[in-house]
Amino acid sequence: MWIIWILLGLAAVLAAAYWCFRLAFYVPPRKALPSDVIETPEGEIYEPYREKMENWIREARAMPHEDVQITSFDGLKLQGKFYEYAPGAPIELMFHGYRGSAERDMSGGVQRCFKVGRSALVVEQRCSRGSEGNVITFGINEHRDCLKWVEFMIGHFGPDVKIILTGISMGASTVLTAGGQPLPPNVIGILADCGYTSARDIIYRVIRQMGLPPKLSYPFVKLGARLFGHFDLDETSPIEAVKRCTVPVIFFHGESDDFVPCDMSRENFEACASRKRLVTIPGAGHGLSYAVDPQRYLEELRDFFGPEASYQENS
Repeated sequence: MWIIWILLGLAAVLAAAYWCFRLAFYVPPRKALPSDVIETPEGEIYEPYREKMENWIREARAMPHEDVQITSFDGLKLQGKFYEYAPGAPIELMFHGYRGSAERDMSGGVQRCFKVGRSALVVEQRCSRGSEGNVITFGINEHRDCLKWVEFMIGHFGPDVKIILTGISMGASTVLTAGGQPLPPNVIGILADCGYTSARDIIYRVIRQMGLPPKLSYPFVKLGARLFGHFDLDETSPIEAVKRCTVPVIFFHGESDDFVPCDMSRENFEACASRKRLVTIPGAGHGLSYAVDPQRYLEELRDFFGPEASYQENS
């Protein structure tokens, strides 16, 4: 009889772990949106800026671009779009957030790059529109994708290309985690907008918001990631990676962010070992810092990175 109870207990643990995996990490296949459909983030905080975001998306769709593709370390086809400001201009390599898409989360990003004299390579992360994959890993595998994109850019644009790693939300945590790895000298900086400190910290926060005990629930989430997603949630984290970072990092965060708390960027900033700056935007919700105060956003970027991170006609 005791064997039956043990087996039932194991079955219950596996069922709970699988439910957590499906809830947190699994993404069904996602096709590219039809040309007449515009996707923007859901929620009341975005309503004052929705028309602006939709216009940004329409503008970007009408801009000349090059479709590019890489193969990830684990064999997935990942898509991106390259928008050239000018030949030889520095390029921002841009990563969107959790369950998002390049177009939805980075709306306005291409135009913002052009305003500071940079080209933009906006990528669809694994599991997103047009890219393969069914498992989101909160930056664990995504940061390896980031490094593959850097490798591609050097081969595609030449050994003198200047690269800034840019991300929003999970994308910010992705580029911060990549920043803890050895980077080629082509990478001259990181822009991290509303990133979290670690997968554990943000998942704990979501579990609390669901009214569940994090210390009891998280082991099932981690087990689900390991058994069904084949990755370790605690393998690395942005806050640990920035302790090894050697390139300049500018952190942006909205002070009214109720999804990824502003304090997480403050913690990442304090831990960061390289030259750094923290910019918090009053009244900005999650991912809305640029939409709320574009002038300050641009001023801070220009001042922090300096003219070497912008296109120079005589360069």
